[in-house]
Amino acid sequence: MKTRNLLFVSALSLGLFATTSCSNDDNEGETIIPIQGKYNLRQTGTVNAQGQEVLIDAPANQAGCPGDYLELKLSNTAVYGDYNGSNCALVETTGTYVRSHNDLTITVGNASTTSDIMNLTNKELKLKDKTTGVITVYSR
Repeated sequence: MKTRNLLFVSALSLGLFATTSCSNDDNEGETIIPIQGKYNLRQTGTVNAQGQEVLIDAPANQAGCPGDYLELKLSNTAVYGDYNGSNCALVETTGTYVRSHNDLTITVGNASTTSDIMNLTNKELKLKDKTTGVITVYSR
């Protein structure tokens, strides 16, 4: 009888320990995947009056050229890559970025834009500009 009670108390203690040790794992909706990486511009769009996303292929990507990109480096450097002209000349614009929870602020020169990170996975970064509401979708 003592052995069964001891086994029951041990199982109960183990269950309580597992429950309390995991209770602080909630990330409150924050994406925990690292944001550093090179992202290829894929789509842009907005949210319509019905609350649905309307996305189109990014018009900034010039036909016949590699797609434009955003690179977020470990050093908090942001690089926009833009291919232009008939020879697909690459123009890189460098700035800085700061991530605060699910907000991403990119500063180039004196201009800053803050976006909500709508989705961040190993394959996609989806941003929504907090001022204009424009949605930009990048893929890795």
